[in-house]
Amino acid sequence: MRYFLSLLFATCAATMAAPADAQQMPRKADLADEASGTYEGSVVADTRGGSQSSVVITVRRVSKNVVEVSSDYARVPTVNIALTRASDAILNASGHDNFLIQQGRDPKRLDLSIDGATLIVHKQ
Repeated sequence: MRYFLSLLFATCAATMAAPADAQQMPRKADLADEASGTYEGSVVADTRGGSQSSVVITVRRVSKNVVEVSSDYARVPTVNIALTRASDAILNASGHDNFLIQQGRDPKRLDLSIDGATLIVHKQ
């Protein structure tokens, strides 16, 4: 009986300690973390309208290498974009929406093309 209680106590103690250790380990930053932030700039071309200045774009990490891009300009819908790296650039992994940060050229500039609207914005 003593052996059983000792084993039970040791198992419970180990189980309770495991989650605390896992929570203390920081996760490794990914492309979504690098791209996240608030950007401001202009719609430079639009297949369904004119240009627009002072547009604010918010890029928010939603999961590993995936961001949500939203805007204060109603013409640009909120979209999720999977990211990949090619050389010194962060860009969309696939899909219809284009996302490009050329870190070697200007790491604060983001070129976007969403639903026919092309934007050039800079990180604030």
